[in-house]
Amino acid sequence: MRVVFMGTPDFAVDCLDILVEKGHEVVGVFSQPDKTQGRKQIMTPPAVKARAIELGLDVYQPASFKDGVAADLLEKLAPELIVVVAYGKLIPQRVLDIPKYGCINVHASLLPKLRGAAPIQWSVINGEKETGVTTMQLDAGLDTGDILLVKKTDIEPNETSGELFDRLKVLGAELLTETIDAMLAGELNPVKQDDSLSTYASMLDKRLSPVDWTKSAQQVHDHIRGLEPWPVATTVINEKIVKLYGSRLAGNYSKQAGEVVKADNEFIVCCGDGNAVSITQLQAQGKNKLNAADFLRGFKIEKGTIL
Repeated sequence: MRVVFMGTPDFAVDCLDILVEKGHEVVGVFSQPDKTQGRKQIMTPPAVKARAIELGLDVYQPASFKDGVAADLLEKLAPELIVVVAYGKLIPQRVLDIPKYGCINVHASLLPKLRGAAPIQWSVINGEKETGVTTMQLDAGLDTGDILLVKKTDIEPNETSGELFDRLKVLGAELLTETIDAMLAGELNPVKQDDSLSTYASMLDKRLSPVDWTKSAQQVHDHIRGLEPWPVATTVINEKIVKLYGSRLAGNYSKQAGEVVKADNEFIVCCGDGNAVSITQLQAQGKNKLNAADFLRGFKIEKGTIL
Protein backbone atom coordinates (compact mmCIF):
# COMPACT_ATOMS: atom_id res chain seq x y z
CA MET A 1 0.00 0.00 0.00
CA ARG A 2 1.18 3.53 -0.80
CA VAL A 3 1.51 5.33 2.54
CA VAL A 4 2.50 8.82 3.64
CA PHE A 5 3.70 8.93 7.24
CA MET A 6 3.39 12.04 9.40
CA GLY A 7 5.18 12.12 12.75
CA THR A 8 7.80 14.04 14.70
CA PRO A 9 9.10 12.69 18.06
CA ASP A 10 10.67 9.41 19.11
CA PHE A 11 7.23 8.01 20.01
CA ALA A 12 6.39 7.83 16.29
CA VAL A 13 9.58 6.08 15.13
CA ASP A 14 8.40 2.54 15.93
CA CYS A 15 5.27 3.10 13.83
CA LEU A 16 7.37 4.25 10.86
CA ASP A 17 9.66 1.26 11.26
CA ILE A 18 6.83 -1.24 11.31
CA LEU A 19 5.26 0.19 8.15
CA VAL A 20 8.56 -0.40 6.35
CA GLU A 21 9.00 -3.85 7.92
CA LYS A 22 5.52 -4.90 6.76
CA GLY A 23 6.37 -3.98 3.18
CA HIS A 24 4.24 -0.89 2.73
CA GLU A 25 5.49 1.63 0.18
CA VAL A 26 6.21 4.73 2.26
CA VAL A 27 6.23 7.40 -0.46
CA GLY A 28 6.92 10.32 1.85
CA VAL A 29 7.55 11.23 5.48
CA PHE A 30 6.27 14.53 6.86
CA SER A 31 7.83 15.88 10.04
CA GLN A 32 8.06 19.17 11.91
CA PRO A 33 10.91 21.55 10.94
CA ASP A 34 14.29 21.15 12.65
CA LYS A 35 14.66 23.05 15.93
CA THR A 36 17.52 24.33 18.04
CA GLN A 37 18.24 22.30 21.18
CA GLY A 38 20.47 22.48 24.23
CA ARG A 39 22.56 25.26 25.68
CA LYS A 40 24.49 25.65 22.42
CA GLN A 41 21.23 25.91 20.43
CA ILE A 42 22.33 23.33 17.87
CA MET A 43 19.89 22.85 14.99
CA THR A 44 18.56 19.31 15.44
CA PRO A 45 16.25 17.20 13.24
CA PRO A 46 13.24 15.52 14.85
CA ALA A 47 13.57 11.81 15.58
CA VAL A 48 11.24 10.79 12.76
CA LYS A 49 13.23 12.75 10.17
CA ALA A 50 16.49 11.21 11.36
CA ARG A 51 15.04 7.71 11.13
CA ALA A 52 13.46 8.34 7.73
CA ILE A 53 16.82 9.44 6.34
CA GLU A 54 18.40 6.23 7.70
CA LEU A 55 15.69 4.27 5.90
CA GLY A 56 16.28 6.15 2.64
CA LEU A 57 12.83 7.75 2.61
CA ASP A 58 11.90 11.17 1.22
CA VAL A 59 11.31 13.72 3.99
CA TYR A 60 9.19 16.87 3.86
CA GLN A 61 9.00 19.51 6.60
CA PRO A 62 6.34 22.09 5.77
CA ALA A 63 6.03 24.90 8.30
CA SER A 64 2.28 25.04 7.66
CA PHE A 65 -0.58 23.62 5.59
CA LYS A 66 -2.19 27.05 5.21
CA ASP A 67 -0.68 28.01 1.83
CA GLY A 68 -1.79 24.81 0.11
CA VAL A 69 1.73 23.87 -1.02
CA ALA A 70 1.93 20.80 1.23
CA ALA A 71 -1.52 19.67 0.10
CA ASP A 72 -0.47 20.02 -3.55
CA LEU A 73 2.56 17.86 -2.84
CA LEU A 74 0.45 15.22 -1.11
CA GLU A 75 -1.88 15.05 -4.11
CA LYS A 76 1.15 14.35 -6.32
CA LEU A 77 2.39 11.64 -3.91
CA ALA A 78 -1.07 10.03 -4.21
CA PRO A 79 -1.05 7.95 -1.02
CA GLU A 80 -3.74 5.37 -0.45
CA LEU A 81 -3.38 5.96 3.29
CA ILE A 82 -1.90 8.65 5.54
CA VAL A 83 -0.67 7.54 8.97
CA VAL A 84 -0.33 10.28 11.59
CA VAL A 85 1.54 9.70 14.87
CA ALA A 86 2.34 12.64 17.17
CA TYR A 87 2.88 14.92 14.18
CA GLY A 88 2.07 18.10 16.07
CA LYS A 89 -0.12 19.82 13.47
CA LEU A 90 -3.83 19.72 12.75
CA ILE A 91 -4.50 18.17 9.34
CA PRO A 92 -6.87 20.21 7.12
CA GLN A 93 -9.88 18.60 5.46
CA ARG A 94 -8.35 18.91 1.99
CA VAL A 95 -5.51 16.63 3.08
CA LEU A 96 -7.83 14.22 4.89
CA ASP A 97 -9.77 13.75 1.65
CA ILE A 98 -6.73 12.79 -0.48
CA PRO A 99 -6.11 9.10 0.40
CA LYS A 100 -8.56 6.35 -0.52
CA TYR A 101 -8.50 4.96 3.03
CA GLY A 102 -8.33 8.33 4.78
CA CYS A 103 -5.96 9.11 7.64
CA ILE A 104 -5.28 6.82 10.60
CA ASN A 105 -3.94 8.35 13.80
CA VAL A 106 -2.20 6.54 16.67
CA HIS A 107 -2.84 8.32 19.98
CA ALA A 108 -1.31 7.40 23.35
CA SER A 109 -4.43 7.37 25.52
CA LEU A 110 -7.78 5.65 25.84
CA LEU A 111 -9.79 8.17 23.88
CA PRO A 112 -11.79 10.28 24.52
CA LYS A 113 -9.67 10.60 27.69
CA LEU A 114 -6.61 12.83 27.40
CA ARG A 115 -6.91 14.34 23.98
CA GLY A 116 -4.02 16.66 23.23
CA ALA A 117 -0.25 16.94 23.31
CA ALA A 118 0.93 15.09 26.44
CA PRO A 119 -1.41 12.17 27.21
CA ILE A 120 1.29 9.85 28.58
CA GLN A 121 2.59 12.32 31.15
CA TRP A 122 -0.86 13.44 32.28
CA SER A 123 -2.06 9.86 32.72
CA VAL A 124 0.72 9.45 35.31
CA ILE A 125 0.33 12.91 36.89
CA ASN A 126 -3.41 12.30 37.25
CA GLY A 127 -2.81 9.00 39.01
CA GLU A 128 -4.52 6.87 36.37
CA LYS A 129 -4.27 3.11 36.94
CA GLU A 130 -4.79 2.20 33.29
CA THR A 131 -3.99 3.73 29.91
CA GLY A 132 -3.22 2.50 26.42
CA VAL A 133 -3.17 3.43 22.75
CA THR A 134 -6.02 4.15 20.37
CA THR A 135 -6.19 4.22 16.61
CA MET A 136 -8.77 6.55 15.15
CA GLN A 137 -9.96 7.78 11.78
CA LEU A 138 -8.53 11.27 11.78
CA ASP A 139 -10.86 14.22 11.26
CA ALA A 140 -10.22 17.97 11.29
CA GLY A 141 -10.68 18.25 15.09
CA LEU A 142 -8.20 17.68 17.92
CA ASP A 143 -8.21 13.90 18.50
CA THR A 144 -11.97 13.74 17.89
CA GLY A 145 -12.19 11.14 15.11
CA ASP A 146 -13.98 7.80 15.27
CA ILE A 147 -12.21 5.14 17.34
CA LEU A 148 -10.96 2.13 15.37
CA LEU A 149 -9.04 -0.16 17.77
CA VAL A 150 -7.72 0.08 21.34
CA LYS A 151 -4.94 -1.62 23.33
CA LYS A 152 -5.00 -1.21 27.13
CA THR A 153 -2.23 -1.57 29.70
CA ASP A 154 -1.91 -1.05 33.46
CA ILE A 155 0.24 1.80 34.77
CA GLU A 156 2.58 0.40 37.41
CA PRO A 157 2.57 2.15 40.84
CA ASN A 158 6.11 3.52 40.49
CA GLU A 159 6.28 3.77 36.69
CA THR A 160 7.52 7.08 35.30
CA SER A 161 6.12 8.71 32.21
CA GLY A 162 9.43 7.95 30.46
CA GLU A 163 9.09 4.25 31.20
CA LEU A 164 5.44 4.26 30.14
CA PHE A 165 6.39 6.13 26.96
CA ASP A 166 8.78 3.31 26.01
CA ARG A 167 6.05 0.70 26.46
CA LEU A 168 3.30 2.62 24.67
CA LYS A 169 5.32 3.38 21.55
CA VAL A 170 5.73 -0.39 21.05
CA LEU A 171 2.03 -1.00 21.67
CA GLY A 172 1.21 1.81 19.24
CA ALA A 173 3.19 0.20 16.43
CA GLU A 174 1.52 -3.15 17.09
CA LEU A 175 -1.93 -1.56 17.07
CA LEU A 176 -1.19 0.33 13.86
CA THR A 177 -0.48 -2.87 11.92
CA GLU A 178 -3.53 -4.57 13.41
CA THR A 179 -5.65 -1.61 12.34
CA ILE A 180 -4.34 -1.58 8.77
CA ASP A 181 -4.83 -5.34 8.46
CA ALA A 182 -8.40 -5.06 9.75
CA MET A 183 -9.08 -2.12 7.45
CA LEU A 184 -7.91 -4.02 4.37
CA ALA A 185 -10.01 -7.02 5.44
CA GLY A 186 -13.09 -4.81 5.85
CA GLU A 187 -13.31 -5.72 9.55
CA LEU A 188 -13.16 -2.28 11.19
CA ASN A 189 -16.21 -0.94 12.98
CA PRO A 190 -15.55 2.74 13.78
CA VAL A 191 -17.10 4.03 17.02
CA LYS A 192 -17.90 7.69 17.58
CA GLN A 193 -16.28 9.27 20.61
CA ASP A 194 -18.45 10.46 23.48
CA ASP A 195 -17.36 14.09 23.75
CA SER A 196 -18.92 14.39 27.22
CA LEU A 197 -16.22 12.00 28.53
CA SER A 198 -13.28 13.84 26.98
CA THR A 199 -10.40 15.31 28.98
CA TYR A 200 -7.47 17.38 27.77
CA ALA A 201 -3.73 16.74 28.09
CA SER A 202 -2.07 20.12 27.68
CA MET A 203 1.58 20.58 26.71
CA LEU A 204 4.07 20.42 29.57
CA ASP A 205 6.39 23.24 30.54
CA LYS A 206 8.74 24.06 33.42
CA ARG A 207 6.07 26.01 35.28
CA LEU A 208 4.65 22.62 36.30
CA SER A 209 7.91 21.53 37.94
CA PRO A 210 7.67 22.86 41.55
CA VAL A 211 6.26 20.25 43.96
CA ASP A 212 3.36 21.33 46.16
CA TRP A 213 4.08 19.50 49.42
CA THR A 214 0.61 20.36 50.81
CA LYS A 215 -0.86 17.79 48.43
CA SER A 216 -1.22 14.14 49.43
CA ALA A 217 1.77 11.81 49.22
CA GLN A 218 0.12 9.96 46.33
CA GLN A 219 -0.37 13.20 44.40
CA VAL A 220 3.24 14.26 45.02
CA HIS A 221 4.52 10.83 43.97
CA ASP A 222 2.41 10.96 40.78
CA HIS A 223 3.67 14.48 40.06
CA ILE A 224 7.33 13.47 40.38
CA ARG A 225 7.07 10.34 38.24
CA GLY A 226 4.81 12.07 35.70
CA LEU A 227 7.36 14.82 34.99
CA GLU A 228 10.26 12.41 34.43
CA PRO A 229 12.21 12.69 32.10
CA TRP A 230 11.01 16.24 31.29
CA PRO A 231 10.48 18.89 32.58
CA VAL A 232 11.32 17.15 35.93
CA ALA A 233 9.82 17.97 39.33
CA THR A 234 11.72 20.43 41.52
CA THR A 235 11.83 21.69 45.09
CA VAL A 236 13.89 24.29 46.95
CA ILE A 237 16.35 22.95 49.55
CA ASN A 238 18.65 25.31 51.44
CA GLU A 239 17.65 28.06 49.00
CA LYS A 240 18.76 25.97 46.01
CA ILE A 241 16.56 24.42 43.32
CA VAL A 242 16.91 20.62 43.28
CA LYS A 243 15.47 18.30 40.63
CA LEU A 244 13.58 15.21 41.81
CA TYR A 245 13.76 12.26 39.41
CA GLY A 246 12.20 9.41 41.35
CA SER A 247 10.09 8.67 44.40
CA ARG A 248 8.33 5.97 46.40
CA LEU A 249 5.50 6.12 48.91
CA ALA A 250 6.99 5.92 52.41
CA GLY A 251 4.12 5.53 54.89
CA ASN A 252 2.66 7.80 57.56
CA TYR A 253 4.76 10.24 59.62
CA SER A 254 2.10 12.81 60.66
CA LYS A 255 4.47 15.76 60.32
CA GLN A 256 4.10 19.14 58.60
CA ALA A 257 3.71 19.36 54.83
CA GLY A 258 7.19 19.59 53.33
CA GLU A 259 9.00 18.54 56.52
CA VAL A 260 12.12 16.43 56.03
CA VAL A 261 11.68 13.42 58.31
CA LYS A 262 14.73 11.46 57.22
CA ALA A 263 17.96 12.62 55.56
CA ASP A 264 20.64 9.97 56.03
CA ASN A 265 20.66 7.05 53.58
CA GLU A 266 17.11 7.97 52.59
CA PHE A 267 15.50 11.32 51.86
CA ILE A 268 11.92 11.23 53.11
CA VAL A 269 9.55 14.20 53.08
CA CYS A 270 6.11 14.44 54.66
CA CYS A 271 3.19 15.63 52.56
CA GLY A 272 -0.09 17.38 53.29
CA ASP A 273 -2.02 14.27 54.29
CA GLY A 274 0.58 13.18 56.88
CA ASN A 275 1.95 10.49 54.58
CA ALA A 276 5.43 10.77 53.10
CA VAL A 277 7.42 10.12 49.96
CA SER A 278 10.98 8.85 49.70
CA ILE A 279 12.88 10.72 47.00
CA THR A 280 15.14 8.19 45.26
CA GLN A 281 17.09 10.34 42.78
CA LEU A 282 18.04 14.02 43.01
CA GLN A 283 20.14 16.53 41.12
CA ALA A 284 21.50 19.81 42.41
CA GLN A 285 22.12 22.66 39.98
CA GLY A 286 25.29 22.09 37.97
CA LYS A 287 25.75 18.59 39.42
CA ASN A 288 25.13 15.02 38.28
CA LYS A 289 21.95 13.11 39.04
CA LEU A 290 22.53 10.88 42.09
CA ASN A 291 20.67 8.34 44.18
CA ALA A 292 19.50 9.70 47.53
CA ALA A 293 22.30 8.26 49.67
CA ASP A 294 25.06 9.65 47.43
CA PHE A 295 23.29 12.99 47.08
CA LEU A 296 22.99 13.40 50.87
CA ARG A 297 26.73 12.79 51.36
CA GLY A 298 27.51 15.98 49.48
CA PHE A 299 24.37 18.04 50.09
CA LYS A 300 23.67 18.33 53.80
CA ILE A 301 20.01 18.56 54.80
CA GLU A 302 18.91 18.78 58.42
CA LYS A 303 16.06 16.60 59.65
CA GLY A 304 13.11 18.91 60.35
CA THR A 305 13.86 21.23 57.42
CA ILE A 306 10.68 22.51 55.78
CA LEU A 307 10.78 22.46 51.99
